[in-house]
This record gives sequence, C-alpha cells and structure tokens, in this order.
Amino acid sequence: MIDIMLQNSIVQALKNLYGIDINTKNIILTPTKKEFEGDFTLVVFPFVKQARKKPEVLANGIGEYVVNDCTYIADFNVIKGFLNFSIDQSYWLNFIIENYSNPNFGYKPAKNEKPVVVEFSSPNTNKPLHLGHIRNNLLGWSVSEILKANGYAVKKVNLVNDRGIHICKSMIAWQKFGHGETPQSSNMKGDHLVGKYYVVFDKEYKAEIEALKSKGMSEDEAKQNASLMLQAQEMLRKWEAKDEEIMSLWKKMNGWVYEGFEETYKNLGIDFDKIYYESNTYLLGKELVNEGLKKGVFYRREDGSVWIDLTDEGLDEKLLLRKDGTSVYMTQDLGTACLRHKDFDSDRLIYVVGNEQNYHFSVLKLVLQKLGFEWADNLYHLSYGMVELPTGKMKSREGTIVDADDLIASMIEIAKEQTQSHGKTDEFTEEEANKLYKQLALGALKYFILKVDPVKNMLFNPQESIDFNGNTGTFIQYTFARINSILKKATIITDCEKELITFNIKELALIKILYAFPSVIEQAATNYSPAVIANYAYDLAKVFNAFYQDTPILKENNKIMRLIRLQLTEFSGRTIKTAMHLLGIDVPQKM
Repeated sequence: MIDIMLQNSIVQALKNLYGIDINTKNIILTPTKKEFEGDFTLVVFPFVKQARKKPEVLANGIGEYVVNDCTYIADFNVIKGFLNFSIDQSYWLNFIIENYSNPNFGYKPAKNEKPVVVEFSSPNTNKPLHLGHIRNNLLGWSVSEILKANGYAVKKVNLVNDRGIHICKSMIAWQKFGHGETPQSSNMKGDHLVGKYYVVFDKEYKAEIEALKSKGMSEDEAKQNASLMLQAQEMLRKWEAKDEEIMSLWKKMNGWVYEGFEETYKNLGIDFDKIYYESNTYLLGKELVNEGLKKGVFYRREDGSVWIDLTDEGLDEKLLLRKDGTSVYMTQDLGTACLRHKDFDSDRLIYVVGNEQNYHFSVLKLVLQKLGFEWADNLYHLSYGMVELPTGKMKSREGTIVDADDLIASMIEIAKEQTQSHGKTDEFTEEEANKLYKQLALGALKYFILKVDPVKNMLFNPQESIDFNGNTGTFIQYTFARINSILKKATIITDCEKELITFNIKELALIKILYAFPSVIEQAATNYSPAVIANYAYDLAKVFNAFYQDTPILKENNKIMRLIRLQLTEFSGRTIKTAMHLLGIDVPQKM
C-alpha cells in the first residue's frame, strides 16, 4: 500500500537527513484537505525540535528526499508545517487493475491467535425479542464479522436467560389465567404468548398491591405480601429444588419461546456458534462464590447472603448470593465467563449489552480479577445506547413493547409502498418483488440502526429509514443495483495495456475512497463500531454516483479508458457489497 511505502520513506528521510530514529507507527498520514493539492499530508511540527529546523525547511527536506526515494510519489508541496504528497497516477492505475476483481479486498489474513468470544442477544424467555434486542443483535453480529475481516477467529455466543423470578412470573400467570392456552390454540408465536402472560402478571400484581393498600398497608408492605409475588418466589425456590411439576411447565413454556426466537433470528439473519443457558451455568457461579469465600474475597452476612466489598475501588458492596441461597445475575455471569474461557481457550470476551448495565460489567470484571483470573483483564463491555421509536420508550411489563416481528413486518409493508410508488418493481415477478421488499426492509432497518455510533442513544423512524436518496441502506442498495446494471451491459476484459492515462477529479475521488477501505475495516474493529463501515458505504455510494453522473462509462470512445472505468465500476460494486455484508445487509441485483 502506498501509505506504508510513504511512511517508510519518511522514516528514512528523518534518519538520514536529521539523525532522527522513529517508528513508522508514529508517522501519521492523513488525506489532504480538498482545498489543497495532494493525496496524503504529513504534519512536521512534532519533528521540528529534534531536527532543529524551521517547519517549512524541514518539510521541504523530507519532501525532496521522498520524491527521489519513493517511485510512486510524483510531487509535493509545503504549506507552513504541512507537507502534502501527490501520488503518481500510474500507482492508482495499478491499484485498480490489481484489486478490482479481488473478493477479499480489505480483509486481513487470519491471525495465529486465540479466538475472540462475542456474546450478544441474551434474551429472557418471558417475552419476545423487541427493538432493543434488534440493536443488540445487529451490533453483535456485525462486530463479529468486522473482527473476522481483520483476521480474528470469532465465536458468536448467546446466553439465554431462561430462569429466575421474571420467568416464574409468566409461568404463574399462565397457570392461573391461561386456561391451557397454547401457541397452536391461539395461533400465536410462542414467545408472544409467554410475553402476554408476563404482562398479565404485572397487571394482576398491581391490582393486588392496590387492594392491599386500601386495607391499610404501605406500598412496600403490599409489594412484599402480594400473593402473586409470593407464589412466584416460591416457584423459583421449587425450580432450584428441581420440583418435577415446575420443571415440566418450565420446559414446555420455554420450548414455545425458543421456537419463536428461532423464527425471529432467521428473519434477521442472525446466527450463533454456541448458545448457553443460564439454567446450566448458574450453579458454576455458586461454586466460584464458595471458592471466593474460602479465599476471603467474599464475605457472608448474618442473614446468610454473600457479598463482596468494592468500596476501595470506588464502587460499593455487591450481592452474590441471596439469603435463601438463590443466585443473582452476577453469580451466573461469573460462572458463564469461566465456562466460555474453558470452552474456547479465549482470553478475550466481548459483551454486547446496553449501557444500563455499565456498572454490572465493571463489577464482573473486577470480581473475576480479584478471583485471580488474568484473562479477565481482556473482558470488554461493548456498551450501547437505548433505541426508541418516535412514540417513546418501551416497557415490556406494561405491554408497550415494540415487538421485533411486528416491526419487521411493518418495515416490509413500508418498503413495498415506497418501492411501488417509485415504479421499481414494474417488471418484477411477484416472487422477485417480495424478495426485494424484504431485502430493502431489512437493509433499511439494519443500516439505520448501525450507522449510529453504538455509544449513542438513538431514535428509529421507520418511515425515514427507507429513502432512495438519503443516508439510508436503500440508497446504497440502489447504487449497487445501478452498478450491476452497468456491468451487465458490458464485457470486462481482464487484460489492459498500461498506457499513460490521466484520471479526472471524480475518478480520483472514487479511487481514493476505495483505497481507504482496508483502513476503514481496521478502524471499525478497533472501535467495535459498525457505524464506521456504514458511513463509509454511504460515502462510497455518493462518490460513485457523482462519478457516474459526470463520467461516461459505456459511451467512452477510448477503449482503454472505457475498460478502466468499467473496472473501477466493478471495484465499487464489490466494495459496497463487502461493506454491506459486514453490516448483515443483502444487496439486490436489480431494482
């Protein structure tokens, strides 16, 4: 790559001319600003003191050395302490010819390292997947693919929260109010049915609280004495004691939920290498708690509960086992982390979990470190912001959840309306049209969510997400379909005589943004941010369309120039397709 060649040449210039030894990683090159001539810019101010030269003198000295040393550096100019290098157009020509048909352009070779484990999704089996889960799943899947593109072996895992008081709430409500209802009898997805009874529990529980308050109890007393909650707590104790009747009901209702989850995952294009279940891992956490007690890392209170004191680390005291011996989320997460490390021999665990759990993961990492696990240093919480609809926040207990399946279905309808209004499917068969509607719907949904930096809260507007002209997945998909249409009308010859040609401004802009793709993939992995890829894809689509509007391709009379532009077009299409794949988005062949 020319930037690496340029860095090496600058290192040699500093050493040979000024006796400055420096590592290439400290040579920072940036794209030259549009208002100046050049391709890459070096700021020389950091080297002025060691070189004992004025910035302009130093920059000119480096520039002259590099032009003579580096074959593909055509020229340079200096503006104060900014050294701008111009790349010879022959380099850009070779770059196109060597890479335009490479399906792995931008990808790094496999690293000889232990795998990276990425945990995402982590649903509860008391409700269906919702909009918040969609952002989680899309982030986790995309980050996994971006890490793979950077050469890492990746294991995608899911931890299903299939036990606990919240699960018992749905079970109690179904027992008391369900009258034997099943997914088949109600014609309802299993996860939706179980979620329905979670809402029923909350409604009936609140009614009980109000009734007890009317009899003179305080709100706290009413919450503690409400029979529904007492029954749920007793059910949890029976579950942990492996009561046969409770276990049978639990397996049946969870089975309904898993079938529903699988359908939603399939629609979203989400997959996992391994699925863990909290019911199988929480006891491992209990063993770790006992070990921690022996080591003096944890302590037991008079009521029998187990805690860790983290006040010296700026946190507080954290519960690890309740007084009745039942576990909490932290217990289970300790056990699961150790199990994953054992399963995959991985030293790097990435948890894709919302920012409301920042404290939890700070504690988890610290507890594992105190237990002596060195690999806990590489535990990373990929914290992301909440996602809302224009109608406001979601509350699953109150039944105002934005269901993932309903959202996908509504997105498909919006895509259908928008596409038909633009006449994009006039010549499509019904099967082709339906496939396109789904591609556009999921592309719009995924892109709109992933283009936002994970740390930010976001507002998802379904109508705005499907637009053939804005910063949307639909616009990028349409650009790819346009490229495919151009290529279908032409035969690309692979051999090309490297005669002297001159690229115009639009061609150079397109070449340079394609050149940046490998570094974009690397940046996205470093920051765990699919938004870097998403916004690159949009910029590439914009630059290609500007090139397409102003530069003849099929109608170009010069045979060699026509060939190069076709190769540049194919290169753009491949890169858009790769970038969109890293976001989990399909690109249609025609629109």
